[in-house]
Amino acid sequence: MVEPASAMKTYLPIFILLVLGLLFAVLSFVASSLLGPRKRPHAAKVAPYECGIVPDREPPQRFPVRFYLVAMIFIIFDIEIVFLYPWAVIFRQLATFGLVEVLVFAVVVFGSFLYLVSNGALDWGPAKRLRPAAPERTTASTVGRVPSGRSSDEAA
Repeated sequence: MVEPASAMKTYLPIFILLVLGLLFAVLSFVASSLLGPRKRPHAAKVAPYECGIVPDREPPQRFPVRFYLVAMIFIIFDIEIVFLYPWAVIFRQLATFGLVEVLVFAVVVFGSFLYLVSNGALDWGPAKRLRPAAPERTTASTVGRVPSGRSSDEAA
């Protein structure tokens, strides 16, 4: 049986590392608030600056959200590769069970990728807009009207 003092010696370095990490984070926030500049921002400071070119007009639109979707898809496939590397190292030890497991994993990831593609996550072209209906087409000419009179079945 393991003595409590021995268990404490085992977890003491982890606890010390946790305390040091927390202390570093707190001290970083305190130091930045105490030592950081307190000047109010003005137009020149908040203006975007890129490669020495000062913009003379606002950007035409916001940054597209699709960029972030593609980035998340990329991360998902990176994670898949990270999981496949250890599997490939011990492939012979896992035998058929390991092959089936990795195939199930790959099918799930690829299925989610197909779902994203089918919903247009990778469509970067202009937005597809619906065409308005032809002006000669109206509800009166399209919808068949049912007579409002009572039929002989309802009278009985």
